[in-house]
Amino acid sequence: MTSKKYDMVIINGRVIDPALGFGKEADVFIKDGKIVKIENRNPKTEKEIKTCSEDQIVDAKDKIVVPGLIDVHVHLREPGREDAETIASGCKAAAAGGFTSVCCMPNTMPRIDNQETVKFVQDRAKVADARVYVVGAITKNIEGKELSEIGDLVKMGCVAITDDGHYVQNPEIMRRALEYAKMFDIPVMQHAEDLNLCGGGVMNESFESTRLGLKGAPAAAEEVAVRRDITLTRMVGGRLHVQHVSCKGAVDAIREAKATGLNITAEACPHHLILTDEEIGKEFNTNLRVNPPLRTITDRQAVIEGLVDGTIDCIASDHAPHSEESKDCEFDLAPPGMIGLETTVGLIKTFMIDKGYLNWADAIRMMSYNPAKILNLPGGSLAEGSDADITIIDPDKKWTVKADRFRSKSKNSPFVGMKLNGQVYKTILGGRVVFEQ
Repeated sequence: MTSKKYDMVIINGRVIDPALGFGKEADVFIKDGKIVKIENRNPKTEKEIKTCSEDQIVDAKDKIVVPGLIDVHVHLREPGREDAETIASGCKAAAAGGFTSVCCMPNTMPRIDNQETVKFVQDRAKVADARVYVVGAITKNIEGKELSEIGDLVKMGCVAITDDGHYVQNPEIMRRALEYAKMFDIPVMQHAEDLNLCGGGVMNESFESTRLGLKGAPAAAEEVAVRRDITLTRMVGGRLHVQHVSCKGAVDAIREAKATGLNITAEACPHHLILTDEEIGKEFNTNLRVNPPLRTITDRQAVIEGLVDGTIDCIASDHAPHSEESKDCEFDLAPPGMIGLETTVGLIKTFMIDKGYLNWADAIRMMSYNPAKILNLPGGSLAEGSDADITIIDPDKKWTVKADRFRSKSKNSPFVGMKLNGQVYKTILGGRVVFEQ
């Protein structure tokens, strides 16, 4: 008995792969978890497809087939806050959102600042529905006082370092972090927010914060932090990645730095591309409390422009689960963060692609190819021989965000009830379907 030639064939889809520079109708052939070939339909492939059984064929007619999406900024909460999310539930949410790979942040309890905690996450992720890459802490216990054993973290498999949620306030510590990270060719991912300027702020400092009587965090706190780290990067080299850019000043600073040839990358989140601080006063929805905060219309437009002109390299969800109980309080007492893995594709299609800011190739580049390149990850392409991590999207599927449909353990999304256009149809991880609509 001869073995079957292919395990899966995805037919009739429009294949978009920015890494290979094409977007065309083609069939994708998969065997042993790898992509064997991508070909236009011809007599030979027609014959090959006919040898496959019905359950081996995925019909992607009127859909787009893209490299598995990669999210460089996700909070999986485990260990320590399993009430909000676990590695298993977070990866189910990732698969439902079309993400085959996620990079988990280290601000867990305990922090991911040593080899043992890294291994704990890796072990839990072995049977998950997405690949999990660990980002280690810059400083021990994320206290900003003493560097973690960065070499040990990298040896264990960490792909970057960050104290996400906390700005490395001490410039000497940040300098050393950049120097150490440079030795291992990994980026330092910085949460840019000078606490001396914004400590205690719960929303953007603006007319809205004054009107609502809530303590504000000025956009200048982000810009000052970004410009300091740009200066340090210019001084010592290394790779700086600016997380969740939210204001015009930060976009301008990053654009200027890139023009001088510095190795700086940046990400933007859907909520900073879509929402502004004007939303908060409508109903004081605590799911709108995020860090950095929602900014002004001017800031939002600047972040969009930064995405369009390449100043900002990738789109990340900053998926930050919180239990319903922790968010059920006054706005200024609520923990910052919203979930985002399952809504990112629909939000980007509805507010970025449909409005003409991006096309699908742009969006996939920012959600797959660029994230892989920034963190030196496998994936980001459908090249022959690569892992069959594939996302199939129904680009015109209209759907409504419903809390009871989330795979995440938490439901803290301000987009519940919103009607979106564009939805994930199937997510394939290593040749195995891990989600289907």
